[in-house]
Amino acid sequence: MRRVVSETHQQQFGRADGEGNVYLVTGDGERWVGQVTGATAEEALAFYSRKFQDLVGQVALAEQRARTGAKARDVRKSVTALDEALKEPAVVGDLDALRTRVDALRTQVDALESKQQEQSAQALAEAAAQREAIVEKIEQLAATPVANIRWKDVHAQVEQIFGEWKEHQRTTARLPKQQADALWARFKQSRRKLEDGRRAFFASLDEQHRTAKQTKQQLVEEAQKLAEQAEPRVNDYRALLDRWKAAGRAGAKVDDRLWEQFKAAGDVIFAKKQEHDAVTDAEYAENLQKKEGVLTRAEALLPVTDWKAARSALRRLQDEWDEIGRVPRASMRSVEARLHAVETAVKEAEDAHWSKRNSEKSDRATGLAAQLQQSITDLEAELAAAEAAGDAEKTAEITKALETQRSWLKATGIA
Repeated sequence: MRRVVSETHQQQFGRADGEGNVYLVTGDGERWVGQVTGATAEEALAFYSRKFQDLVGQVALAEQRARTGAKARDVRKSVTALDEALKEPAVVGDLDALRTRVDALRTQVDALESKQQEQSAQALAEAAAQREAIVEKIEQLAATPVANIRWKDVHAQVEQIFGEWKEHQRTTARLPKQQADALWARFKQSRRKLEDGRRAFFASLDEQHRTAKQTKQQLVEEAQKLAEQAEPRVNDYRALLDRWKAAGRAGAKVDDRLWEQFKAAGDVIFAKKQEHDAVTDAEYAENLQKKEGVLTRAEALLPVTDWKAARSALRRLQDEWDEIGRVPRASMRSVEARLHAVETAVKEAEDAHWSKRNSEKSDRATGLAAQLQQSITDLEAELAAAEAAGDAEKTAEITKALETQRSWLKATGIA
């Protein structure tokens, strides 16, 4: 049987009777919320008070989530659940105050949702702009003139930009499918263009390497044949070297191997040239002594005091110089320079003489021209007087004299 007790217990928002019946007290009256059998009135009231505190805890948790910026839609679900729980709850407590808090929380969630929508829109716009920048980066690279592209670096650049794309896609706001697909189509098109260009470049480079390799192999064979000749074929080898430079690259390893063979042939040819020059220099050593003797006599003409005599003597020395012939290669430049210095000094002395003479001639011509101009002025005055006097004979005589003196003035080159 149920234990019957007569005591009652009451607080501000509820009461319990001795049979364990618990009532919620509101401004509109009382509402029975439940019964706790086998318990005192105080225990029964405390039980439903604790259930109210559970609701208070749920509201507080939802408020905290709203304050810390949890997703508004999740907090709104909690508000909806609390609305349902607070319709006719079997609890004892200040339900009106708790419902007021839930109403305020609903308003807070509305503001939070609006704020988060703005933030989401801003994040989406920023993500779209950043994704657009990545696309423009690869498009700009793809638009680079072919002649300016370093194709050996392009693959690494494309992979770097593609890495930026994947990282951005993973870590930023998700774009609408249509927008994301359009950006990816542009990115993929530029990426394909660069990869196609890179493949074409290296295919062309391979062909160039093959052609250069064939050409250089032929040049190696020709150089080796030159190296077998008894005479040092230096000029022919240098012609081969010009063709080698024009042949282009055949790839680093191939170039190094072929160049080693080509250079070895050249070393043989130049070694023969050195031997040949040594023999020739020995043959021309006597000529060097003779030309040094000519130089001693030529340099004795300096400084030049009589340019005519110096020029005559120098011509005889030049004829003797030419008859002597070649000298050793190592001495050729120095002896030629010494003779040239003497030739220059004699030429400068001759030029100085004619310059001075022309200056004197010019001075004399200037003085004669001045005298003629004065005479012409005087004759012109006499002519005017004769014409005024009507003296025909005198006029004719003066006119003829004027014509003669004017022709002389013209001959001086000054008038």
